[in-house]
Amino acid sequence: MKTKTKKYVLTDDQMPTQWYNMVADMPHKPLPPLHPGTKKPVTKEELCSIFAEELMDQELSQERFIDIPEEVQNLYKIWRSTPLVRAYELEKALGTPAKIYFKNESTSPAGSHKPNTAIPQAYYNYKQGIKNMTTETGGGQWGSALSFACKFFGINLKVFMVKVSYNQKPYRKLMMNTWGAEVIPSPSSLTDAGRTVLAHDPDCSGSLGIAISEAVEMAVKNPGTTKYCLGSVLNHVLLHQTIIGEEALRQMEMAGDMPDVVIGCFGGGSNFAGIGFPFIRQNLCEGKNIRVIAVEPQSCPKLTRGTFQYDFGDTVGLTPLIPMYTLGHNFQPSDIHAGGLRYHGAGAIVSQLLKDGLIEARSIPQLETFQAGLLFAKTEGIIPAPESTHAIAMAIREAQQAKEEGKSKTILFNLSGHGLVDLYAYEQYFAGNLKNYEVSDETIGKSVKELERIL
Repeated sequence: MKTKTKKYVLTDDQMPTQWYNMVADMPHKPLPPLHPGTKKPVTKEELCSIFAEELMDQELSQERFIDIPEEVQNLYKIWRSTPLVRAYELEKALGTPAKIYFKNESTSPAGSHKPNTAIPQAYYNYKQGIKNMTTETGGGQWGSALSFACKFFGINLKVFMVKVSYNQKPYRKLMMNTWGAEVIPSPSSLTDAGRTVLAHDPDCSGSLGIAISEAVEMAVKNPGTTKYCLGSVLNHVLLHQTIIGEEALRQMEMAGDMPDVVIGCFGGGSNFAGIGFPFIRQNLCEGKNIRVIAVEPQSCPKLTRGTFQYDFGDTVGLTPLIPMYTLGHNFQPSDIHAGGLRYHGAGAIVSQLLKDGLIEARSIPQLETFQAGLLFAKTEGIIPAPESTHAIAMAIREAQQAKEEGKSKTILFNLSGHGLVDLYAYEQYFAGNLKNYEVSDETIGKSVKELERIL
């Protein structure tokens, strides 16, 4: 009997040495970010007031491939390449003719895909001589990753963590503390943005938009010594994450296969872009017909029910205006346990791809995602992060459809992180304390109506 190959891993000399810039191949380029005051395209100089200069070169770049610095490659090798795994036991449990693969990004020291951009962001800030950085985090994956990255370069980090996640996920906070970061529940009384929110709603559970406002404000008020870093949404962040898909392309070739559908959960776009963009390139440049699906929470449905409009990336309005699918920057998401997906908008690149019909978007209710996560844990042995269960749930839907149709298909999804520090969420699920949240049309309409119409 022939032994089944379960896992595909690249050697160091097979590793990609360049990130892929999706903008180079897009038939319609994303609209430019706008200065909120002038409504004119924001300049590199304006962006560099809060971001490292080389990162802004990447943010505005039109080049197809950008070299990964050797220093970053060396740190990537701590955990990369990540395995591409054939989910035989999940296939068996579903009784499906579909082949299911997953890219296991949970093997990083921080337990998620986030170090793929945290390492280069910390590196470019270090090169510029920056000693202090600020950031936000939702579920804690990004804050953990940037804390891990900053320790290599001797950078001090303050993390504004969404308050509901700060309370639900204490071990994420402890991970950040272990790597030397200071973690602050958001909204806080340390910033004007936080104080404004608390004055209006003293019991506010927070959101990524609010946490971004606080982190940006702290960077702006300390020019020259402090820079801000973002874990999703912006072009340079998505660029760094394409190391996932570039590896996956080579690993699928090792498996002698190619996906019919590629799936990633969706908050701001980082892990979805990481797995999806290189396969979209296959569609645009090599005539492939690979479906690429972004999966978001039913309670925060910006791609499936939002409007395409210029909007702020944060709640208070300190960031540039970004062309995005949005629920409105004042939208307050429900307190679901997939904290990394509780964001009101989508990145400009992903939004334009969806507008042009080059990707698909789906929303899934919370209870279905936890059911999918439990099945995955019982069959493949990995307890997934609540965010990642959205991708698993969609992969299961696709596999079940293949079974109903009696057709084989190849499914690839990104396991963006493990859930070992998110077990409180599973405890709440087992206790029957979780429920589905479906936001009303009235709530979305009210939030979107408040936006200044620019498009």
